Amino acid sequence: AQMNTAVFLDRDGVLNRAIICNGKPFPPDSVETMEILPGVADAMESLRVAGFLQIVVTNQPDVARGTQTRETVEAMHKHLQSVLPITQIMACYDDCETSPRRKPKPGMLLEAADSHAIALSQSFMIGDRWRDVEAGRRAGCHTVFIDYGYSEPRPEPPADYTCLNLQEAAAWILNHNLQEVTNAPSLLKTRIFADGADRSGILELYKNPLIKGFTTNPTLMRASGIVNFEAFARDILSQIPDRPFSLEVFSDDFEEMARQAKKIASWGPNVYVKIPITNTKGISSAGLIQSLAKDGLKLNVTALMTLTQVRESALALACGPSSFISVFAGRIADTGRDPVPIMQSAVSFLSDFPKSELIWASPREILNLFQADQIGCPIITLAHPLLEKLGLYGKDLEDFSLETVKMFYKDALKSGFNV
Repeated sequence: AQMNTAVFLDRDGVLNRAIICNGKPFPPDSVETMEILPGVADAMESLRVAGFLQIVVTNQPDVARGTQTRETVEAMHKHLQSVLPITQIMACYDDCETSPRRKPKPGMLLEAADSHAIALSQSFMIGDRWRDVEAGRRAGCHTVFIDYGYSEPRPEPPADYTCLNLQEAAAWILNHNLQEVTNAPSLLKTRIFADGADRSGILELYKNPLIKGFTTNPTLMRASGIVNFEAFARDILSQIPDRPFSLEVFSDDFEEMARQAKKIASWGPNVYVKIPITNTKGISSAGLIQSLAKDGLKLNVTALMTLTQVRESALALACGPSSFISVFAGRIADTGRDPVPIMQSAVSFLSDFPKSELIWASPREILNLFQADQIGCPIITLAHPLLEKLGLYGKDLEDFSLETVKMFYKDALKSGFNV
């Protein structure tokens, strides 16, 4: 059977806020004083979606010292499990350095690996103290250190990755996992463009050679809380100067679209300006597209859904430099139509227009990546949540079924349902 992968997490300082005294962290003393850190729930949910078990491994020596009761610690753990997607919490209550379960010794991680059939070499340990990192290293895991600058020794040797919070740790793990999960995506001819507007997520994905370009749009930018379009664009382009990056105009007037397009194009040689196939009144943008192409702008004609629109775009772009034509296959599928025949016909038609590459846009599932490759579509855009799901490629279906049953059961228990 396929082995599981896990993210092991220290508790205090990783999931909940530690109490800092004289530069050193201490645990909260009750459920009431336990404050879950901002962003932890979202970070853990992204790891859960990617298929990781999430196991908390925590030293709680105050129980042996008599300054905390086991009942109080277990109440805090019950609270954590009620609000976070935790597979298991393992605690060492000893205050003895020789205990095989007390970090930096790897006993708890090894026990969990046996219980859950975990491949430790493909798993991760996240902590905010040297003991956590050392326990992960001894267990054979990749290690992540959340650095709060405590007045105590740092990990030696250093962790594989150092960051400021669990969100950054999760983003690094997901990107690392994307690179290593399987050779299949790297063997495909279809190139993957990441679709999103989250700055930290984009920059993490830029480190991944599997990602060949980037796209975004006003809807994604608004969802990410971006208020200054130009500042965001110039900043991200200064970090990513060497892969195609598509940025969309946001006017409904063709004259203003042209002005915006020329300004956006001036921000970098890797910029492709996204022009919608029509304005909001349904008037074709073909004339504008042709004019901008003649002026030498690299364009990404977007929001197409018909072969007529593909033909119209290709003809308008023919006089210009390299370009993209984005057909929203996922939205076609939303209407109950199979997008594959439409995309296949678009691939065939564009074979006579070598400077215009077809993009399979708005995919809904990882299957679309392999469908795109099968029909010879050059590019597919994958939103960040879909990229995380690449970790599920080839997953054993019986294992996946069992995980689903466990999820339903756990959520029913948490909800306190009764009939």
